[in-house]
Amino acid sequence: KSRLLPASAKCPLCKDEECQEECDDCREAARKDASPPAAQATEQQVPDGRRGMGQGHGHADDDQHEKDHQDFFYLLERRDAIRREVRNLPNGIETVTESDDQDVAARIQVHVESMYDRVENGNPIRMRDPLFREIFANAEKITMDVEHTDHGVLVRETSEDPHVVKLLQEHAQVVNLFIRNGYQELPKNHAIPE
Repeated sequence: KSRLLPASAKCPLCKDEECQEECDDCREAARKDASPPAAQATEQQVPDGRRGMGQGHGHADDDQHEKDHQDFFYLLERRDAIRREVRNLPNGIETVTESDDQDVAARIQVHVESMYDRVENGNPIRMRDPLFREIFANAEKITMDVEHTDHGVLVRETSEDPHVVKLLQEHAQVVNLFIRNGYQELPKNHAIPE
């Protein structure tokens, strides 16, 4: 559940000018960031396997949002088992994201397909983050190709629009930051490249 903030306040983590709620996602990210690693590893699950987080900013009608969050946090918690290569192309990017852990590899595949479904169907996430907001605003200019590998995915994202090419390349670097920094990266916003 979200906590309604006073009219003069906004969520201290998301920095969204229109946000008047401190969502569980932001609160959870701040708690994870402030918690020692041992406390993070022993976090209690609620009986149905969820972490007890709310739907966040405007996701009450998005049944897939909670599942996507579970997948994302699963991958963050196992980021040391993930390897990733990014190659910039003249018209976009090519990435290979894999793991030797079969469960992690399968979850990478599920997560990537779910995110592409969101882009293709105009069902955005992380709208508080300028980079993600701009990617979803330009979704119709993105061509995506996902191939499953034995250990994860090979992804090609391209565009004929030079601005969108920069967005794709920047997003690939932000994904690298999530893998490198884990929960510390979660509350951060990412600039739109010039």
